[in-house]
Amino acid sequence: MKHIFKTTLLLMMGLLVFTACDDDNDSNPTFQKPTQFVLNTPAVADGLIDLNNSSALELTCSQPDYGFPAYTQYKIRLSVNPDMSDAIELKQVYTSTIISVDPVNIAGLLTEFFVNQGKTEADFPMTLPLYIQARATMAKANGDAMEGSEILSNIVKLNNVRLSYLLPPVLPPEHLYIIGSFCDNKWDNALSMVAVHSNPDLLWHMVYIDDKGIKFNNTQAETDEVVGYDGITIDEASELGSEIVNKDGWIASSNPGWYMMVVQSSVVNRKVIYKVKFNKPNVWLMGTVTTDITDDQWKEERDYCLFTVPEDANGDFVSPEFAAAPTGDGGLRAYVKVGAAIEWWKSEFMVFDGKIIYRAAGDDQERIMDVAPGQKLYLNFTKETGKIE
Repeated sequence: MKHIFKTTLLLMMGLLVFTACDDDNDSNPTFQKPTQFVLNTPAVADGLIDLNNSSALELTCSQPDYGFPAYTQYKIRLSVNPDMSDAIELKQVYTSTIISVDPVNIAGLLTEFFVNQGKTEADFPMTLPLYIQARATMAKANGDAMEGSEILSNIVKLNNVRLSYLLPPVLPPEHLYIIGSFCDNKWDNALSMVAVHSNPDLLWHMVYIDDKGIKFNNTQAETDEVVGYDGITIDEASELGSEIVNKDGWIASSNPGWYMMVVQSSVVNRKVIYKVKFNKPNVWLMGTVTTDITDDQWKEERDYCLFTVPEDANGDFVSPEFAAAPTGDGGLRAYVKVGAAIEWWKSEFMVFDGKIIYRAAGDDQERIMDVAPGQKLYLNFTKETGKIE
């Protein structure tokens, strides 16, 4: 009897399930575009709101009526104008009708807005009315907004908002990375530009520029900050600047070959400006290996110390033969010149264990003494390798 009762009960439950499913199919929810979306005026709207020293700005809103309960996403829009013209939107996405906004995020956006309008740090702090509006959209399973579901709320006024300057300083980049045909345009193989000692705004590298061109970036990846031809100013003092051309946005050459590329970075109105020299690819020997004439051992840019330049991107720069055995603390040294007023040692380098090591902003390099007259120094600036033979 118990088994018969259980069986009957299960059959009845099954009929109920099927009936419920049939009912759902007959009354599937239908999307309707909402006509009203209310953002409530916060209790602090008339008080002083110090964005840089507040923990949170609490906002509440209604749920737009889509005809059924729906997963809704909310964003907050800001404006200094009552009609929400020139509105800016916080990037944060909220999924509840109780919205806790970080005032620091508002302060950062507003500071950037006013700086773009010509304000300077001296214009801060400022107290102003701020207008806020919420934007709601119904979200699909993948997080994208459903077409036709967007609705804007009413506009709420915050009467006294105090804004202090809140932007991190924009500084010239400490690192720049170059890509081109020489590395198959792969950031993993990019050349890292070299700092000039005591000149943090200057970076240099020997680079092969062909008719397809190069680009550079402050990080070793493809980002919005990648700099091409339109992002640079060619220094009028460039020795070979007239050969540099625009190739589909890339920095290309009308006479493919090697260039000594020097990038000077500065910041104007929070924008990094790149002024670039494209000079002859001159590399020189320096030190006591260069000559027996003591007075000449430390002179810069001597013709008989100049390296030969390869014809392709993978060739070696080759020094003249060493004229003398190294003595004292001179040894074997090599350098490029990044500017007439900048001493040679601020852009010197040497080969250690088969690798080119640059002095850059570091201390004096170890002396290479174990060399003999008649040997040469070979440098490959694409592979960053070298040898003494």
